[in-house]
Amino acid sequence: MRSRPRKSEVVYDWNALEAPPALAERRFTLLDETLRDGCQSPSVREPALDDKLRLLHLMDQLGVARLDVGLPGAGPRARADMAELLKEIARARLKLDAMVACRTVIEPDLAGAAELSQRTGVPLTVYAFIGSSPIRQWAEDWPLEFMVKQSLDAVRFAVREGLRVVYVTEDTTRSHPHTLDALFRAAIDAGAEGLCLCDTVGHATPDGLARLYQFTRDLLRGHGAEHVTLDWHGHNDRGLALPLALRAAELGFDRIHGCALGIGERVGNTALDLLILNLKLLGAWPHDTRRLVEYVRLTSRATGVPIPVNYPLSGADAFRTATGVHAAAIVKALAKGDEALADRVYSAVPAGLFGREQEIEVGPMSGLSNVRYWLLHRRLPTAEPLLRAVLERAKRSDRVLAEEEIREVVDAFRAVQARRRAGPTHPSHAGA
Repeated sequence: MRSRPRKSEVVYDWNALEAPPALAERRFTLLDETLRDGCQSPSVREPALDDKLRLLHLMDQLGVARLDVGLPGAGPRARADMAELLKEIARARLKLDAMVACRTVIEPDLAGAAELSQRTGVPLTVYAFIGSSPIRQWAEDWPLEFMVKQSLDAVRFAVREGLRVVYVTEDTTRSHPHTLDALFRAAIDAGAEGLCLCDTVGHATPDGLARLYQFTRDLLRGHGAEHVTLDWHGHNDRGLALPLALRAAELGFDRIHGCALGIGERVGNTALDLLILNLKLLGAWPHDTRRLVEYVRLTSRATGVPIPVNYPLSGADAFRTATGVHAAAIVKALAKGDEALADRVYSAVPAGLFGREQEIEVGPMSGLSNVRYWLLHRRLPTAEPLLRAVLERAKRSDRVLAEEEIREVVDAFRAVQARRRAGPTHPSHAGA
């Protein structure tokens, strides 16, 4: 029999056994699509400009390298906001690299992007996209020859205007290799510096992603274009967006896309905040993450999209327990004087690393440890009769007690104590 584990052994990590090459060894960056693809959700309210500007600064502080400021083809109001975002990047000397999304259409998309860059003096990368899957070709009546010409004209125009170009094939994960071969070669020959592979409808599986990545890398090698970068853009229709993004980083993609809170069309994009969370825990994100929750909550407030209570990291219940056994373990860990270990005893995510803390509530499944911790945390008395009075109140409830309800019990207990200290009362002698 082994003795109890030493402090250095209290977490045994099966995740690290025979793992693939460490993500920490990969060189990749993140692209934030919150203000473009995220805002294409029909349930999203477009953030006010002030909120967009605050989000810019949070992205920069979190270590995001590139962001999508919008669609120049969306109209004058959209371009006005985009211009203000670009000016703020320059004014505040943010480390963000700005990009815009454009159809492979010169007017108003690519011409609008060129005008925007020239007016603000901020270099722009254009992500020029065209649908590439057979189902899109069928719906649009696009022969491959048309798609190749459209792509060539668009990329050449953007390059002539001094814009960097990443060529985007929409619905890449359902596109035929013959089509991708023709489109990729045309875009690279026209001057595109990168390719973006898109899981536009959330179709891919991890195996499918690996095959697509290998196909594209082989194509670039055979075309003498190994310098061309690769982006991964995922959607969450099958619930696989986050694991696919992590797989993309492992495979060697240069840039991974996502949106705060996973917002976006239909069921949304890769949740960028959860991607950062996992990268941090895997040792692959060296940046400060203490404002990650603020970034998610600001996105929620600005877009009108609520954060589910059970949402990882930023949800109200992410570090909150009312279960007696769980609370007792946390309290015992705290009693050993090690807050870092207490932060992990019932959580795979250390709350303190992300600017939060463990929360213990009192409810019908609680024990005395919950009550004692709750009262101590608020510098309230912890006499045994009070602990049992609060717990009795909780056991009669069908939910976690609100703070006011517990304080009612505390106030009643204090009132009884005060009367006892005052001693017996004597009736007044009227008319004496």
